[in-house]
Amino acid sequence: MEKYSQFRDKATGIAPFLPVKTPLSALSIVTHSICFICRVLVFTVYIVSYFGLFHYLPLPVIARKIALWGLMAIPGIWWVDLQLDGVKRGTLSDQPLERFPHPGSVLVANFTSPIDAVYLAAIFDPVFTISFPGERRVQRVSLLGAVVRALRPVQIEPPANAKLVRITDLLQQFPDRVIAVFPECGTSNGKAILPFSPSLMDIPSNAPIFPVSIRYTPSDVTTPIPGRWFVFLWNLLSWPSICIRVRVAESQRNYATAPDSGASGSSRSSELTNRKNASAEGASSERRILDRIGEALARLSRVKRVGLTMQDKADFVNAYSGKK
Repeated sequence: MEKYSQFRDKATGIAPFLPVKTPLSALSIVTHSICFICRVLVFTVYIVSYFGLFHYLPLPVIARKIALWGLMAIPGIWWVDLQLDGVKRGTLSDQPLERFPHPGSVLVANFTSPIDAVYLAAIFDPVFTISFPGERRVQRVSLLGAVVRALRPVQIEPPANAKLVRITDLLQQFPDRVIAVFPECGTSNGKAILPFSPSLMDIPSNAPIFPVSIRYTPSDVTTPIPGRWFVFLWNLLSWPSICIRVRVAESQRNYATAPDSGASGSSRSSELTNRKNASAEGASSERRILDRIGEALARLSRVKRVGLTMQDKADFVNAYSGKK
């Protein structure tokens, strides 16, 4: 894989788009094949039944959550290590509701696998959104849309037919729901945190922002390369069990200063100068907030932030698939 060295982050040497593959012995391949064969039919029938019928029935939220846990139980996702940042083990149940993502708050998660959306839906039942590089607005999607997004081709810009909305509007439209945001705009292999979309800057200051880190053991179930559905299903259904490690940081607020558009100064020159200063100050404040949320997510994930963008990922996918 050294031929893809140009797609490593220059500062850290991390390659966040390379797929993860655990070497298997001949005996392990036989064991994995048996697990896959025993699960694939049951999993296929279950997932088609859920997204084709059950998800649209007027049932309580708790019923859908139980069904999603049943879906994750088939591939052996039975152990979830959930911790709150700065909270001792064994005291999780003693924490107030405000310490978790709750209605009226925004959940900011890293994006590595289709399992991310399923797990978040089983725990928080959020409104899922898709972010795009350089775009403050987001696209609201369903659970299935968020799952499919993990293996869709890289999108540098929003689709022409995409209905983009502001996160502020979603918070007002769904006051009893959590809003889930994947600010990296695409998936990685979980070894780094990619640059964030400015969509987080549209969150009002009164809405708590919870960075949530999701990691998997083994990491083979991450999907940095789009379109590889069979490889993902093989890795998902062939391992005897998969552990999810979830860390939730303390909430943060968006206190970025909005640029002042009002007139100030005694002349046109001074007014333009003040506007430029206010705009620069607002942009600097926004960068600090994005950096703070990104650092919190990287610290929870025990990884580093990198500067590789979705354009770099698109170039990597072309090179990896032999198109470039």
